[in-house]
Amino acid sequence: MPMETAAPGRPRDQKVGLALKAAALRLVREKGYQNVSVAEILKLSGVARQSLYNRWKTKADLVMEAFFEDAGTRVRPPEFRPGQPARAELERFLNEVFDHLAASDGTLRSLIAAAQADPEFCRLFHDSFVQPREEMVVDFLAEAQRRGELPAGRDPAMLAVFIHGAFWYRLLNGQPMDPALARAIAAAAFGD
Repeated sequence: MPMETAAPGRPRDQKVGLALKAAALRLVREKGYQNVSVAEILKLSGVARQSLYNRWKTKADLVMEAFFEDAGTRVRPPEFRPGQPARAELERFLNEVFDHLAASDGTLRSLIAAAQADPEFCRLFHDSFVQPREEMVVDFLAEAQRRGELPAGRDPAMLAVFIHGAFWYRLLNGQPMDPALARAIAAAAFGD
């Protein structure tokens, strides 16, 4: 994922990057990705155009980094903790994902729509957001299988597709994503 990189010369003011990301995320939440212009982001952030382009190549790069970082602060990856069964940890993770999606108020749906209309944005969205999360779930399930918590013969990669597919389907159709769904997905994944 394109991240802010320091150019030779004077050090970057971190507040500028934070202001741009906050403005981009706020506007995309309010209006949807396709309805937000770079000019609006600059106006809300109070930052000069060159400062944006010194940090990110495109609006898409800025928005994806902002959304990625926001998700990272709200959703902890699934992990193995003493006394916590893998199934319960997957359920906890899904509940945090669902809470983040609810707080994001349609942002992800907006990004998905933009990805369908723009092949370059689709590639960026997949590479910087979708694939890393899918790999995180596959790795977690593979480790659960090694530990004997996930039945042998279950394919962690295919289970990750089913897990994501279940809640993406609900997300795209405006259906509830709640603790009952998290419980049902975790139970199905672990064969309960």
